[in-house]
Amino acid sequence: MIAYIEPFFRDNDPDGGLSMSIDIKGTIICGGAAVEIAGKDFGGMNSVKPLAVVRPTGPEDISRAVKAALLSDSLTVAARGNGHSINGQAMSEGGVVIDMRSTEENHFQVGISGDGAPFADVSGGALWEDILKRCVSEYSLAPRSWTDYLGLTVGGTLSNAGVSGQTFRYGPQTENVTELDVVTGKGDAVSCSPTENSDLFFSVLGGLGQFGIITRARILLQPAPDMVRWIRVVYAEFDEFTRDAEWLVSQEGESFDYVEGFVFVNGEDSINGWPTVPLDPEDWFDSDRIPRSAGSVLYCLEVALHYRDSDRKSTVDTRAERLIGRLGFIEGLRFEIDVTYVEFILRVNRSEAAAKAKGTWDEAPHPWLNLFVSKRDISKFDRTVFKELVSDGVGGPMLVYPMLRSRWDNRTSVVLPEEGDIFYIVALLRFVPPHRKPYLVEKSVIQNREIVHWCVSNGIDFKLYLPHYKSQEDWFRHFGNRWSRFVDRKSRFDPRAILSPGQKIFKRTP
Repeated sequence: MIAYIEPFFRDNDPDGGLSMSIDIKGTIICGGAAVEIAGKDFGGMNSVKPLAVVRPTGPEDISRAVKAALLSDSLTVAARGNGHSINGQAMSEGGVVIDMRSTEENHFQVGISGDGAPFADVSGGALWEDILKRCVSEYSLAPRSWTDYLGLTVGGTLSNAGVSGQTFRYGPQTENVTELDVVTGKGDAVSCSPTENSDLFFSVLGGLGQFGIITRARILLQPAPDMVRWIRVVYAEFDEFTRDAEWLVSQEGESFDYVEGFVFVNGEDSINGWPTVPLDPEDWFDSDRIPRSAGSVLYCLEVALHYRDSDRKSTVDTRAERLIGRLGFIEGLRFEIDVTYVEFILRVNRSEAAAKAKGTWDEAPHPWLNLFVSKRDISKFDRTVFKELVSDGVGGPMLVYPMLRSRWDNRTSVVLPEEGDIFYIVALLRFVPPHRKPYLVEKSVIQNREIVHWCVSNGIDFKLYLPHYKSQEDWFRHFGNRWSRFVDRKSRFDPRAILSPGQKIFKRTP
């Protein structure tokens, strides 16, 4: 159909703007309906008024929308997946938002590459949760690398990195994709890979949406296990927790298939305390086991071992004990359960359902803070942040676990801490109760800023993950010696800064 966008430009330009139309097969939504769809995100702390939401049928529609924006002096284009950004990264004030969810069914094909590796071609607008279910049920295969929460689109996570407890083994999701179809900021639809248009391929991966909109990705698969032995063990001392976590992720031979960890309050708090650790509702946390020397927070190492239905229980037990027996956790504070592989990968769904029931998922703000912190400084971070600033909890999970730099390709646009092979992800996933006064949200935002400021002023080797800065000076510091490469890539693939204005890295040029 011919979708007329003359009202877009007329609204955006008091002098009348351009008179033109786009020939697309999808739909364009304007006015209040557009604001309802794309005026907020999961963070719930930013509100904008997009001029229009485009629901494309494919890359041709996306290309035409970008080219139409190029003909204006000020229109920008933001790709929106499932709206799970925290600080308005997928928004476009007065611009066009591409609703990628309308393309989720465009691609799904499983095949075998020339070297015998299975893969799946999937849409950039597809949810990882749907890919998991379909790959497992139809092919007994699964992607190798995940995020903890799977209600996210492929294009969204690949534009950042995509990390979870499998990252130490397979690298982030950006390391497990071999081809992309991308619409650049010039409106060009381009296929790319490590050997074809490689500059665009590596730019887009972790590129924060600055260089192109991902419409298709070829992701690596592997045989899906049937079951998972899921284990949690508790530590009183941070150095003992990090010693064991680093040992597990550094094993060249057998290790667990998943390694994560979290900090929790040394108390009965139902959100951040002892009750959050047991995996089976029938288990209970014996607080008498905690050493008297323990401080205000404790640490939980969370691991998982994959196995087949055909494996003997004694074999699984032996494999698990061979690894667990090397760890120095508090005796008696070990919790475990056996679940299906799909149930484990979708484990956050239970938390999501509980949060929705309480009104803290969709309705409440989420002032989250995610960082990468080097091994060199993670103990300093623990002493100041975990043990002091957030020792009473954050109203949600506080994750901390190690990853290996050697599993990340430095040709992508992702930036990591400068020193050492081991670094940690820290995630303060704050859930603010609904209907709380605005100043309580602002208090959380201020504390996040204080943590970042403390890191900067104390020379902590860190980078924000899912970064958000308001000044180019901060972005320059974030990228460091890779800033010039990032700017060069922008000038090549999005020279007028059409894409991803919500990141606030570059200003739109006429």
